[in-house]
Amino acid sequence: MEGCVNVPKHVALIMDGNGRWARKRGLPRLLGHRAGIAALERTVRAAGEMGIGCLSVYAFSTENWNRPRLEVAGLMELLRHYARKKVPDLVKNGVRVRFCGARRGVPDEVLRIIDWSETETARCGRMTLVVCFNYGGRQEILDAIADAQSKGETIAGEEDLRKHLYLPDIPDPDLIIRTSGELRVSNFWLWQGSYSEYYFTDTLWPDFGTAELKKALQSYARRERRYGRVEEF
Repeated sequence: MEGCVNVPKHVALIMDGNGRWARKRGLPRLLGHRAGIAALERTVRAAGEMGIGCLSVYAFSTENWNRPRLEVAGLMELLRHYARKKVPDLVKNGVRVRFCGARRGVPDEVLRIIDWSETETARCGRMTLVVCFNYGGRQEILDAIADAQSKGETIAGEEDLRKHLYLPDIPDPDLIIRTSGELRVSNFWLWQGSYSEYYFTDTLWPDFGTAELKKALQSYARRERRYGRVEEF
């Protein structure tokens, strides 16, 4: 990408601000979520063009089930509609879709759409889109420990735990972007994001796109990742 030679392998997105975007315009929250999907389409396309190999998005957290019932139902319908409509386009563009999160508690019809989306795109290799759905970082770690215990395995080090994470084969995020001006991680990629770089922007998620992604990558390219090393003078 022009002006950014140090392109991260894995960029993660905390897509925040759909509700505020809608409220500022006097619209229902669900229309804010629809605008957020349009922003996701733009960003996936831009990420592919910029050479990002893996893009992960915080689509629905374990805490989001506590939102109003009608909003949750609307989000589930948006997921089903988006998958049916857009998965063929993702296949055309070589984008593999993978879901990351707990399956328990997710409606059967949503699980069917998840499985179908992963199967349809399984052979795509240009870019991977990881959709974190019913995901929580703390819950992932607890589930990893429980999975190891169920198999009679001992966790003696980091790699012992890593292999029991939801998607142990994806690279840790190099850069985590959060929109809407909030300055917190919100239980996202707690294990994998230990040494990630962060980029915060005041832009609400439905207004995010190529220009904002480019700014984030340019900021990342100027940084020196130390991984806990002491700076030498």
